[in-house]
Amino acid sequence: MGVASRYDETITLPRAVRFPVEMIPPVGFDAERLETWPRIAGRLEVVEGRLLYMPPCGDEQQDTVADVVITLGSWVRDHREFVLGTNEAGMRLGGSTRAADAAIWRRADVGARTGGLRRHPPVLAVEVGGTEEPEQALRDKADWYLANGVRIVWLVLPQSREVVVLSSRGEQRHGLGGSLPPQPELPGLSPTVDDLFVQLSER
Repeated sequence: MGVASRYDETITLPRAVRFPVEMIPPVGFDAERLETWPRIAGRLEVVEGRLLYMPPCGDEQQDTVADVVITLGSWVRDHREFVLGTNEAGMRLGGSTRAADAAIWRRADVGARTGGLRRHPPVLAVEVGGTEEPEQALRDKADWYLANGVRIVWLVLPQSREVVVLSSRGEQRHGLGGSLPPQPELPGLSPTVDDLFVQLSER
């Protein structure tokens, strides 16, 4: 069986499998060229040369990502010197290709659009937890972000309705009723935690 045909065949895995899982890259795969990536239902990243797969987002995660994007989008509309990316916002940093649930770049850093991966670290990267992504997995990714030039990382945790803010200045955890602290790199961006869980709170 060739590698290509394996992408058309699915198998059932035990619930105890820990994601992400490694996939065999298709023939001609190049982590820097999106057109060579496999077309499958799920999320893919390349970390240290390994093609890693995560399943599609569940309802809690996708609803929370939407609230994050609505909140950040409103701020970016008033701060046109920044660019907001979402929908697994791809970036090529430190030899790896990874994607954020949402990210904000300085417009001056990203240059002209190419249709490909961004190659400059965002100021802010946001990761939203899901059933297959416990907090520790998000923290491991946050370490990668910070090591590759991202200034601020938000870990948005739907199950506990908390947000962990990480930067070179340290770490803070915020719950419902609180607000995220303003950061000098993102003037005026200080949403309430409740803003990031509106849809979950309405269910």
